[in-house]
Amino acid sequence: MDFDLTARTARLSVGELADFAVGPRDGGEGQSGIWRAQLGSYWHRELQTQTTSENPDAHFEVAVDGEVAHRGWRISLNGRIDQLVPQGETTVLREIKTLTKAVPVPEPELRADYPHYFAQLAIYLSLRRLSAPESALRGELIFVEAGSGLSQTVRFTREDEAMFDARLERLTQFLDLHRRALERRRTLTFAPAFPELRPGQEDTRQQLETALTAQRVVAFEAPTGFGKTGVMLETALESLRSGSCDRVIYLTSKSTGQLQVVHTLQRMTDPAACHLIGDKRSQAEPTRLAVWHVRNKGEHCVNTTFHCVRDQCRFIQDVETRWPGSGLDRFHLFENEARDLPTLRAAGRDAGVCPYEITRTALAFQDVWVGDYNYVFAPRNRGLFENQPGWNPARTMLIIDEAHNLPSRVADAHSHRITAAEARAVLSELDHQRAPSSFQRAWESWTLLLSSLRATEALDAHAEDDVLDVLTRIADQLPTMPVDFAAMGPQLADTIWLTAELVDWLRSVTLTRLLWSPRDTELNFTCLDAAPVTGSILRTFGHVVLASATVGPTDALAAAVGLDANALGRVNALTPWRDHSYAVAVDLRVDTRYQQRRRHFSRTAETVARLHAAATGAPVVFFPSYAYAETIERQLDTDGHVLRVALQPRLPDLAAQSAWVEQSLALADVLFLVLGSSFAEGIDMLGGRVTHAMVVGPALPEVNARQRARLTELERQGVSRDDAFDRVYRIPGLQKVNQGLGRLVRAPGQRTQVLLHCQRFIEPGFARLLAKDYQFGTHIPDDAALEEWLVTSA
Repeated sequence: MDFDLTARTARLSVGELADFAVGPRDGGEGQSGIWRAQLGSYWHRELQTQTTSENPDAHFEVAVDGEVAHRGWRISLNGRIDQLVPQGETTVLREIKTLTKAVPVPEPELRADYPHYFAQLAIYLSLRRLSAPESALRGELIFVEAGSGLSQTVRFTREDEAMFDARLERLTQFLDLHRRALERRRTLTFAPAFPELRPGQEDTRQQLETALTAQRVVAFEAPTGFGKTGVMLETALESLRSGSCDRVIYLTSKSTGQLQVVHTLQRMTDPAACHLIGDKRSQAEPTRLAVWHVRNKGEHCVNTTFHCVRDQCRFIQDVETRWPGSGLDRFHLFENEARDLPTLRAAGRDAGVCPYEITRTALAFQDVWVGDYNYVFAPRNRGLFENQPGWNPARTMLIIDEAHNLPSRVADAHSHRITAAEARAVLSELDHQRAPSSFQRAWESWTLLLSSLRATEALDAHAEDDVLDVLTRIADQLPTMPVDFAAMGPQLADTIWLTAELVDWLRSVTLTRLLWSPRDTELNFTCLDAAPVTGSILRTFGHVVLASATVGPTDALAAAVGLDANALGRVNALTPWRDHSYAVAVDLRVDTRYQQRRRHFSRTAETVARLHAAATGAPVVFFPSYAYAETIERQLDTDGHVLRVALQPRLPDLAAQSAWVEQSLALADVLFLVLGSSFAEGIDMLGGRVTHAMVVGPALPEVNARQRARLTELERQGVSRDDAFDRVYRIPGLQKVNQGLGRLVRAPGQRTQVLLHCQRFIEPGFARLLAKDYQFGTHIPDDAALEEWLVTSA
């Protein structure tokens, strides 16, 4: 749906208007949505063949469009009717819908369960009458039972056709609410993100706003502690107020980062803070900003087991009927309602309505959506945003924080994994449910194929053909074999639904793919590069900010997200207060490459001990892996260095991680952290508290089948071997180093000494990828030079 609030016009499809409701609706998400779409397509083709044989003059997929006026709005509609069948002087308009329940079904039950089907045909009939008022028309809905192909026909009445006006009424009420929201945004007031501006913040915001007027997509690099979140939010709120965008979407992969954004927005738009602004707008009552923090569907669930099947869950059964009397509209109609997850869960439980439907309904009325990357980039999740009424990315500002993680996250969203054990579990349940023998045989072939796999870095062409053949046999039968997914449970149902997606994955010409087995009886469908998909999505948005403390080279980022380098603007934050905050040295005495590092274990351990002796408090040592850190910890003990080492534990919870950091800084002699982990990239407690740090090697990604395949594919595309090595290994490795070191200086006046412990850091290919604050360090060729640097740089 597309609308112009100023001109009071709207344009949408017939299906969108038929399904339009302010309240719960079928989102068609995930594998079940894919399966239902395939089911419908199959029976449309079958009935088309049948109708052609009975009436050669019938037409199919006939375009129907028109424009209507309602309550001051001009509404353009378009769609395609499934069948248009002449019967004497009358033309019959038919819509075909698939059911998983047995037919016949009492007509009142069909009308209650599938009102949008009846509304869709009502709209087609009304549009056809407007274009051909003299024609004799009749409408028919044909409901097809998926398993057997048996059908039930429901003839339309004049009362049914009245649903067209009802849908127009719903739509114009929604449009009127959005028109009022536009006026509200024009008077938006907000306080600055920062009580006091640090040097560089104001100029950086001006540069960002200027860049966004020149380029639709801008890379924004700002070090940790600069305040890039505040700068971006001020820019975004000004865009909402000026009308250059109608909505802001802020994506970041960490829930803590999402909460920070929400809290910052609340503080900036708090009425008490807004009245302190020294402009004329502040004299009026501050305007509310509508913000929603989107959490995943599973977190909303109030059932013991998360398995979203209508026949099993009482919270989604008949939810469309129960919503109007639930009182849950208050969450988007009134600004004083709390919107945290516990509140939503409690409200949904009390009303007997799935809490996720509160979020789904409320989103359409929010100015700012805050959530994870998946809601824009993952096929299984993006329906929540894309299916919102009024979704218009061209009028949306998209902010992506920690954007250096975006390429890998999108690739992961297009990757899959399955094991023989999972397939065997499905096979067992299919037998228990007495599934058709042909489907069981096809699934048995799939199970045997997976069981026969041996570890390999890439399946050969013949093996790939075998995989595609057996998956196609399964997927082809899915539309005619409805399964009791509620009885199967979520894991087995997902495994079955996955097969159709895997067929599309294998046939894709867009994704760069690898089919391989890291272990016996396991098959990985790995997306090596999702840049074309990422780029196609980014280009739909009106403005995009790709923000990170470690953007890296512009051309490499552009390639990773599927954009032309000339189409990507760039802003580097101005941070004069960071000048000379880092005293950096490169240790030329050691080589930490995997084949060489063993020779230097003792020297690394000794260097850790010397760093501790020079430091005030516990120094931090960054390692590329747990295994390396554990080895040096043992070496310290072997060589007689008596130090209390705090090696970061594997803790998923931020509060536990923060508690560990506080305790270790107080009690340990040295902290061992792993580059790329949340401790190195997500903990903001080290700034100004670490006088000495060491980075043991450049943290290149592990050499494995996936990385080798990526390297080979880039070279096949004509990328030079050195540039390909940059993209696959050097850039990700040095980004981890830059991220980790960026946590040590977060405010003016903080200072630390950093030892880059590997001779590779002076090689041009590595040195140029270090952030400017860590380049051009002192060279340490021997022990005496190290001692001198530790003393003179203190």
